[in-house]
Amino acid sequence: MIYRSRAPLRIGLAGGGTDVSPYSDEYGGAILNVTISQFALASIEPLGGEGGIIIQALDRKEEQRFEWSNELPINGKLDLLKGVYNRIQKDYGVPLTNFKLSTYVDAPAGSGLGTSSTLVVAVIGAFAEMLNLPLGEYDIAHYAYEIERKDLCLAGGKQDQYAATFGGVNFMEFYAGDKVIVNPLRIKQEYLNELCNNLVLYFTSTSRESATIIKEQQKNVLDKNEKSIEAMHQLKEQARMMKEALLKGRLHEIGEVLDYGFEQKRKMAHNISNSSIEEIYDAAKKAGATGGKISGAGGGGFMTFYCPGNTRYKVIETLNTFGGEIKPYQFTKQGLTSWTIQ
Repeated sequence: MIYRSRAPLRIGLAGGGTDVSPYSDEYGGAILNVTISQFALASIEPLGGEGGIIIQALDRKEEQRFEWSNELPINGKLDLLKGVYNRIQKDYGVPLTNFKLSTYVDAPAGSGLGTSSTLVVAVIGAFAEMLNLPLGEYDIAHYAYEIERKDLCLAGGKQDQYAATFGGVNFMEFYAGDKVIVNPLRIKQEYLNELCNNLVLYFTSTSRESATIIKEQQKNVLDKNEKSIEAMHQLKEQARMMKEALLKGRLHEIGEVLDYGFEQKRKMAHNISNSSIEEIYDAAKKAGATGGKISGAGGGGFMTFYCPGNTRYKVIETLNTFGGEIKPYQFTKQGLTSWTIQ
């Protein structure tokens, strides 16, 4: 038997950062995101009588081996995978069997597409498949959030776990007490087709440590930094603007909404943008993009540009001069999926 799972990565379109505590606890947050055909995958293969526990990240060429234990050491190596095992073992009990847990993520860590949280969701999905756990979508997303933020003490928000679990285009609301409401949006297929055609996903070929940026953002809220908090208010409003534009098919407004959000996001914390990002952004706009954004916490990773008409080709040609990589993708409707093979 092999127990497998797959969860999609996401593009955040609006409201990014308002899902992070303490802002979401005090003011309420709102985000609009869409999942794409880039995935985190996990497999659990029982090994029989020998082998102990093998944990491996195939995309990163990392592996650790352990004798059977109820708790694996959290030491900076493959901690997301071990963190899920430790929590599942604590809450549900994993049968005393040797096994190999293997994962693969289609995008690099720290690239801004929600890779870490999506990986946690995928690993939970594989264990849930193996143990037949009675976990619904909200349960899995919240479980992933608790493992990352509370068990492993990793700074970050809440949107990625829910995007990976639910899939599709969602308007999400975040409140105090870890309350999250996921609102799937019924957008006409022709609008989605045009959005996918016009959005160019560009990897800057640099990754960043999102926790540093997020911790500064959190500190700004705690310190009542008016400029930073007002920027978050405006980003929350941007999510509502994006929702209305997509539902009503006002696609010509999307670039402007993205551009507005880019301007606000710069004010949330230092290092969200830098001279390299600004140069890329300005060049893309000169080539025909009407707006864009930095994915995730910022500082590097992926950028997204809205290119109306047929401007995408000129924008892509321009972006290629910066040494990054255009990432092909499609939108996906399905979130976490798990299955068993003999």
